[in-house]
Amino acid sequence: MTHPSVEPRPTAEDTGTEPPAPAGSRPWLDRYFHISTRGSTLAREVRGGITTFMAMAYILLLNPLVLSGKDAAGDTLGQKAVITATAFAAALTTLLMGLVGKVPLALAAGLSVSGVLSSQVAPQMTWPQAMGMCVIYGVVIMLLVVTGLREMIMNAIPLALKHGITMGIGLFIALIGFYKSGFVHQGKATPVTLGPAGQLTGWPVLLFAGTLLLVFMLQARGVPGAILIGIVGGTVVAAVLNAAGAIKADAWASGAPELHGGAVSMPDFSLFGHVEFGGWDKVGAMTVGMIVFTLVLAGFFDAMATIIGVGTEAGLADDRGRMPGLSKALFIDGAGGAIGGVAGGSGQTVFIESATGVGEGARTGLASVVTGLLFAACLFFTPLTAIVPQEVASAALVVIGAMMLMNARHVDWADRATAIPVFLTVVLMPFTYTITTGVAAGVVSYVAIKAAQGRAREIGAFMWGLAVIFLIYFALHPIESWLGVR
Repeated sequence: MTHPSVEPRPTAEDTGTEPPAPAGSRPWLDRYFHISTRGSTLAREVRGGITTFMAMAYILLLNPLVLSGKDAAGDTLGQKAVITATAFAAALTTLLMGLVGKVPLALAAGLSVSGVLSSQVAPQMTWPQAMGMCVIYGVVIMLLVVTGLREMIMNAIPLALKHGITMGIGLFIALIGFYKSGFVHQGKATPVTLGPAGQLTGWPVLLFAGTLLLVFMLQARGVPGAILIGIVGGTVVAAVLNAAGAIKADAWASGAPELHGGAVSMPDFSLFGHVEFGGWDKVGAMTVGMIVFTLVLAGFFDAMATIIGVGTEAGLADDRGRMPGLSKALFIDGAGGAIGGVAGGSGQTVFIESATGVGEGARTGLASVVTGLLFAACLFFTPLTAIVPQEVASAALVVIGAMMLMNARHVDWADRATAIPVFLTVVLMPFTYTITTGVAAGVVSYVAIKAAQGRAREIGAFMWGLAVIFLIYFALHPIESWLGVR
């Protein structure tokens, strides 16, 4: 894809503002970020940056929750260290997007990537090795951007499957939220059950349900920052109940919601640089390849659509989806995977919440700089973030999952060649607790059904190759047994 070599210059009719003053008479900040050129103002950019931060600050609470599992060695990541890593990586990548990409896009840890790391990668290796895989996937995406393959792959995979992958990840994240909250348990006579014994027990779980309902009500009313407001409200109620002695300290999954040692503390960078490459002989080369592929998928599809979508809303993209700085934005998004891995906070990706800042008037990278600086400030307020109960934060995971399922409206459910692969993709991710299996089933069934309909030419060489790889993935155990590997 070729991109415009000059920044678009909106007219007064387009922006509702006066034409920009000559470049030489404008302040350097205006010239660097093209504020006047894009029909914006300094106040709008600052307001937009603050709004975006408020809309996505929940990631500081959710990412540590998703990454709270044990690795193959039985080790866990410290909550405060993960909060620091999450804030640091979000601040750095968002600042890079603002200063280099010069577009109003903010990045933070992708919950889909974190979900893969926690559920599929860490159980098979150590956390440092898992973060090494995160760095590798980030490098792979950067190479795809540089070579132009990212766009080719995006075009090769059917749009319906892309929506299916997003929806499946949404259900997967929602399941994690329900389980972490205690709302869903492993049953004795059934695979899963409501609560530990078929019913909800304890105030913390009820607080989860109340927080979830509150967020949905706020979203239905169109309240900006509904997720963050719900989390703050749930945390306040939890703190009051805890202080009143209504709930025992050991009833909370993540400890009692109370401050220890004040609201301000120095950042905990103990996870920074704890990355290992290699030592994967126990899991096998095929498994490592599939893990990298799954991480690329998890951080791949939403980013381009989000970047173009937000850019279009900001008036920066033309009718063909071209916008100034697109290649830089895609490259920084890929670099976010490597940066997040090195920091120890999972791969970073562009957040759709950036659109909230655009809605407040943001049009340039200055808004991203403001958002990045606010994330940097959060490095010193880790204790405040750490008091949020796991049950309250889990509600936001369910909300995010529900939002991702809204992609269902883009699927033609009357077309079996589309509906069946999407269905398998969506349901098998949470049912098997692996994103890879859902994607594999969707790709294989799509190719098989299209071929059965005599529409093999519509499939494309890339999808044929992908189907073969996934068939090997499904048959890996029998093949290894046949070859005497196991």
